[in-house]
Amino acid sequence: MCRNIRTLFNFEPPATELEIRDAALQLVRKLSGFNVPSQANAAAFDHAVAAIADEARALIASLVTAAEPKNREVEAARAKARSAERFGRQDS
Repeated sequence: MCRNIRTLFNFEPPATELEIRDAALQLVRKLSGFNVPSQANAAAFDHAVAAIADEARALIASLVTAAEPKNREVEAARAKARSAERFGRQDS
């Protein structure tokens, strides 16, 4: 649904508060259709971001896995390589 929302579970180092909030913000933007809400909707928008961030934090804390944590830098390099292969572009 939202391509900008990244997986936050099972990474080393763990997801930061900013990453969790950014993911919540992206979800609320997608659901509401607003990139920036009007003044009339700002309180509801901000409340939704905070509530979703709280739930995301609780979810991430409650999940368990036997898999080794992923390395953020390695995963980012893999994603960049997949993108270059898919779109035929290479960044210099």
